Amino acid sequence: MSTLSTIHPRQALFGSETLPATLPVCDHYSGVEARMRKSLMLQAEMAEAGHGRAVFDVTLDLEDGAPVGGEHEQALLVAELIDSPQNVCDRVGVRVHDPRHRRFEDDVDTLIQAAGQRLAYIMVPKLADVADAQRAIDTIKAARVRHGVERIVPVHGLIETLKAVQQVDEIAALPGLESLSFGLMDFVSEHRGAIPASGMSVTGQFSHPLVMQAKLKIAAACHAARLTPSHCVVTEFKDKRALGKAAERACRELGYTRMWSIHPDQIPVIIEAFAPVSAEVDDAVEILMAAQAAHWAPTSYHGVLHDRASYRHYWHVLERAWLTGQPLPADTEAAFFAAEA
Repeated sequence: MSTLSTIHPRQALFGSETLPATLPVCDHYSGVEARMRKSLMLQAEMAEAGHGRAVFDVTLDLEDGAPVGGEHEQALLVAELIDSPQNVCDRVGVRVHDPRHRRFEDDVDTLIQAAGQRLAYIMVPKLADVADAQRAIDTIKAARVRHGVERIVPVHGLIETLKAVQQVDEIAALPGLESLSFGLMDFVSEHRGAIPASGMSVTGQFSHPLVMQAKLKIAAACHAARLTPSHCVVTEFKDKRALGKAAERACRELGYTRMWSIHPDQIPVIIEAFAPVSAEVDDAVEILMAAQAAHWAPTSYHGVLHDRASYRHYWHVLERAWLTGQPLPADTEAAFFAAEA
């Protein structure tokens, strides 16, 4: 096989273009110590059962998880968990307090100082506007410099106010961000009753026009800026069927590539919903292997012409299959994912 045909799809199809980070499709939140430890154990177990990589992220919560008056102690505990043997996959992030909260800077400083080398990301909630987002990014960068942490700690942001939704294109364009999430509950509440409570439900959040408009605007801004759009929670965590339908809609209709989980039972449902169907994966394998053998020139598959435009699409399908732990043919895995195993 020639050198040209062995070029990886990322180089052959995207060149120097900036691509979104290949984040796991599920982001699981936990803020109570016992549940945080169980989340890390589950993450390691599911990684071991799959291909050795985390199929979901764990976000340890300082905002809702810390008892009043014990915020600093909670931050120290979370940092200790991140820098411990329990963090097998190095895919653990933290949600800190919002940028206007009196504990925000201490949260960031404590985490960076104690666990900056292994911190997967920092989730910043309640980004009110562009200035708020920039301040958060600058604070995290300053803490890295202060404590000599050379690696960049990616910033994830939570968009949950009307003003932030209005400015989401500008927010998404800020360097340092990796992902933006939609905060459903606060967004609905800010409408002062104009959106009924059903707008926060598993069905209502996919039918109310204002909620859907916000979701689509956030997803579009993320894709334009090459960030990962992350869909909001479904609070009816016992209704797995409804959760599965919601996750499928978020992924296949609204363009989200990641979704929040607030209960361990939600994790496999979200992963399954965000995984491409088997037929899509089979097509992606055949098309991309043939494309690589043809030096990425146009090819024909089942009577349909494919070129680099469709190759890009099928690469994202194949990458999603890998991220969700789906089994791939040995030659495909060796050709495209050996370095990531």
